[in-house]
Amino acid sequence: MEFWFSEKHTKDVKLSIRVDKQVYSGKSDYQRIDIFDTPAFGRILVLDGFLMLTEKDEFIYHEMITHVPMAVHPNVKDVLVIGAGDGGVVRELCRYPEIERIDLVEIDEEVIEASKKYLPFTACELENERVNIFIQDGLKFIRRKKDEYDLIIVDSTDPFGPGEGLFSREFYGSCFKALHEDGIMVNQHESPFYEQDAIAMQRAHKRIIESFPFSRIYQAHIPTYPSGHWLFGFSTKKYHPLRDLNEARWNARKLETKYYTTTLHRGAFYLPAYVEEMLKDVEKER
Repeated sequence: MEFWFSEKHTKDVKLSIRVDKQVYSGKSDYQRIDIFDTPAFGRILVLDGFLMLTEKDEFIYHEMITHVPMAVHPNVKDVLVIGAGDGGVVRELCRYPEIERIDLVEIDEEVIEASKKYLPFTACELENERVNIFIQDGLKFIRRKKDEYDLIIVDSTDPFGPGEGLFSREFYGSCFKALHEDGIMVNQHESPFYEQDAIAMQRAHKRIIESFPFSRIYQAHIPTYPSGHWLFGFSTKKYHPLRDLNEARWNARKLETKYYTTTLHRGAFYLPAYVEEMLKDVEKER
């Protein structure tokens, strides 16, 4: 008998992955947590039935949400990561020796504990001495912060359930206040392809541009995410993601990556026409 994990992307579309075995299943105060081993994608993490990451393609998401701002900002020392209990963003940040502090805020401690035990490929730096873990609601945590961070990375789940508050105008306004005067915020920005996801993407963009003077969208192609086409937001008080990209400085680090390059960095900000049109529609409403 074969076992399959299926995630509904729309009422008419599902992604199904054959499962070898269930490694872990638990119910926290916030969500159900499942971890499976699969022949095609290796170990996968599922929250409330939604696929969060797979061992085979997680590097795309984590490299693109981390290295894009790090290649632009010239002096990142203090970083706030909201969500990301699996540890993938922290793993990438820990590759930068100049970063002095990484504050990780995750609402669900059981995601962190399950990741440490079953997802060592992403959770391998969660106990790094530069990492401070706060088990708190990200919205409540950021309210108290002012002029404290060079970079904020919002690695939220989708805009419902535990992650809903991380898509609000209040949240983005609080992120703006928590950043230094040259700070950058990067967030996962949903997919533009299916209608329901596109509406969530437009809503998030609208709320961000109400708080930040400059915001641009960039893209990556992640096979296991809905439609495979995923967006990220780059919002800042000062730096431009292309004009202020320092390719020579970043390439001199000689970091080994499997997806990100500074050439791809430039191309990622050139979006398909239909996505540009969606964003223009939102920006006209300002």
